[in-house]
Amino acid sequence: MKSTVLTFALLLPCAALLAAEPAGVEFDGMADYAVVEDGALFDLDAFTLAACVKLDKTAGAQIVLGRGESGQLFTLYVYSDTVRMLVEYAPEKYTHANVPVPPAGKWVHLAGSYDGQTIKLYVDGKLAAETKAVGRIAKSDAPLMIGAVGPGSRTLDGRLDRVCVFSEALSDNAVARLAGGDMPKADSLVAFWTAESAEEEVWKNAVAGGPDAARKKGSLLICRKENGYRGIWYSNQAQGDEYVFKYSGGLGTYCAKHRPFAVYAPEVDKTFFCYGGTEGEGSKRTLLHMVSYYDHKTGMVPRPLLLLDKHTDDAHDNPVISMDEKGHIWIFSSSHGTGRPSFVSVSKEPYSIDDFELVHTTNFSYTQPYYLHGQGFFFLHTRYGDGGRQLFQMTSPDGRTWSEGEKLAMIEKGHYQVSWPCGNKVGTAFNMHPSPDGLNWRTNLYYMETEDLGKTWKNVQGERIELPLTEVDNPALVHDFRREKRNVYMKDVAYDAEGRPVILVLTSGGWESGPIHDPRTWQTARWTGSAWEIRSVTNSDNNYDTGSLYVEDDGLWRIIGPTEPGPQRYNTGGEVAIWTSSDQGTTWKRLRQLTHDSEMNHGYCRKPINAHPDFYALWADGHGRQLSESRLYFCNRDGSKVYMLPVEMEGEFARPVPVQ
Repeated sequence: MKSTVLTFALLLPCAALLAAEPAGVEFDGMADYAVVEDGALFDLDAFTLAACVKLDKTAGAQIVLGRGESGQLFTLYVYSDTVRMLVEYAPEKYTHANVPVPPAGKWVHLAGSYDGQTIKLYVDGKLAAETKAVGRIAKSDAPLMIGAVGPGSRTLDGRLDRVCVFSEALSDNAVARLAGGDMPKADSLVAFWTAESAEEEVWKNAVAGGPDAARKKGSLLICRKENGYRGIWYSNQAQGDEYVFKYSGGLGTYCAKHRPFAVYAPEVDKTFFCYGGTEGEGSKRTLLHMVSYYDHKTGMVPRPLLLLDKHTDDAHDNPVISMDEKGHIWIFSSSHGTGRPSFVSVSKEPYSIDDFELVHTTNFSYTQPYYLHGQGFFFLHTRYGDGGRQLFQMTSPDGRTWSEGEKLAMIEKGHYQVSWPCGNKVGTAFNMHPSPDGLNWRTNLYYMETEDLGKTWKNVQGERIELPLTEVDNPALVHDFRREKRNVYMKDVAYDAEGRPVILVLTSGGWESGPIHDPRTWQTARWTGSAWEIRSVTNSDNNYDTGSLYVEDDGLWRIIGPTEPGPQRYNTGGEVAIWTSSDQGTTWKRLRQLTHDSEMNHGYCRKPINAHPDFYALWADGHGRQLSESRLYFCNRDGSKVYMLPVEMEGEFARPVPVQ
């Protein structure tokens, strides 16, 4: 039974409440949030939002109250060392009033209002900032979110109490009274929640006849078995011609800067893998982080595990996988920029995909974690900020406690990188975005490596590198492609028997799809011990044709990738082939074409850590020019066997479907 507004007369004044250190309602910064599904109740011409807030940390983006996605409708939130009251005052136009974020561990009363003319932001009852925003918030039935913008997204790390929504912009005096514990003009009060009104999973609204907020605890991880393997379809940057997109297709194993997607565990003779999946159709598709394995003993796969819903269709948010020395499976759930959170999850049992635990919520992009035996995790990734894509590293002994991020490089507008381990060494190869050309341009090639979890970095000659790299001409430079006016697309790194790096790239004359920028040349850069030797392998027809490079124990070099023209010419991917070189990349021959007469392009062939000969590359297919289904494939080392993972499963296990 709901309380009436008379309840307010029983409340302590806010000053006394704050002095008494109220318990508040805890939000854990990961999965806790509350939502009022009936958002139409908050479709207001004017409003005031208010809450008592105590932050446990002040970093990142954290929602107090909001409706709509980032930059939509209204949000009272913490972002970049400020508290903001944001209003979308016209379609796709928003602005916000800002004040410095209060210190962590201190209760503060925050209030934001909007009257169709001005946004105001108050701290402890005093007007602290205002800005003009003439208009009207768009009509919408979007839910009211408390403590997050969505499940696991921009989650609050701290406590809330006395959360209020009014259907008018309160006067300065009324807000001051509200901060002091007095409830003004109760007839305009839409909703009011207190710590006392929180019961288990329901946070009750104290306004008679008002909505309830369903309290969600730990709801981020789904951990549900699905009935088949279906990949995400994604496109990026329409270009207005017959080729439609810069890149597109079945991108469940996208992108080259995400790695690894699979790892072989000899202890159980299984290859564990993850991918970006979906269960939706059309515009309703959403990116699902999926986890599974191939059992080499039985030749079967189980139903894949749906770990979490990323609440986007952007394949940049795809997961990657790692495994610690005890056999626990770690999933790193990436984000594209800072608009969504990133997650780290771990299996509750070794070598099992049945259940996972969420252990970390933060933000990272282009995710590359490696577990090094006896040392722990070494985590290379990208962070957006300071005008570009910055390369960073972090370490962790156990996946639960992490070092502070350390910047590795930020040259001009930033970088894309690929990396790979070799024993206790990890090397990274990267390009740079030249200024002022923009992010569609990427050139030059750099390489550096570390043997002590990033404490020191050296170039391939063994010379120590001072970080972060900020100059174009630096000791890590492999080749000056900028002088040649060539774009450089990063593909892979491998090592020969002496631990010398070999880098795989694709170079072209520009970023658009189509023949205009031919030739698109697959090239290797090999360190001979005294110089970098750059050789060409073959040509293909899209900048985002992506495969894997293997340098095998007998010295044979192998590339598995979509080098052959596919049904959607000049779009991402094509038909998959294997190329080999027995003379360290001097000459190459096409050993075998793995896919033929396909209806859709195949792309993003990815190698596992410690790859087993029977599961040597994983990839997906999809239409290059229009939304389509996407299926998952893998092959053995010589390409004589190619399998499609079952799209529909009736039992708990199924055999992959041979396609040749």
